[in-house]
Amino acid sequence: MQATGHPLPEVETKPMKPEVFLPEDYRPAEDEPFMNPRQLEYFRRKLLGWKASILEDSRETIEGMQEATRNLPDIADRASEESDRAIELRTRDRQRKLVAKIDAALRRIETGEFGYCEETGEPISLKRLDARPIATLSLEAQERHERREKVHRDD
Repeated sequence: MQATGHPLPEVETKPMKPEVFLPEDYRPAEDEPFMNPRQLEYFRRKLLGWKASILEDSRETIEGMQEATRNLPDIADRASEESDRAIELRTRDRQRKLVAKIDAALRRIETGEFGYCEETGEPISLKRLDARPIATLSLEAQERHERREKVHRDD
């Protein structure tokens, strides 16, 4: 009860998850239960490390672009620098989209959906997830998707 006599509003709290011990040399294996707490922690750390690396690269690029701003009198030099900047900005845009996919994968870990194909509900292979932890489709579903995309593109 508050001093005013009104009950305190209920606050929804998430239960604390116990920390998962993960040996430094741990790699998910086919002979353990799929998406057990250790596998989920492995992929969570992998995704967070990847995201941190992208964000650090992005910060360095922005700092470099701010420092490199200069007025070049030679039109060819200026054109070359503008071209380099455009390529760098396209790369950063792709990385921004990649960070969004990493965030989505981290949310799937929290909701228990990570590692399962969005199309079929079947487990995505550990090899595929290790190579591309943002994958949302199994290899077979991805191949079907790409074939359909190619057929529509060829029309």
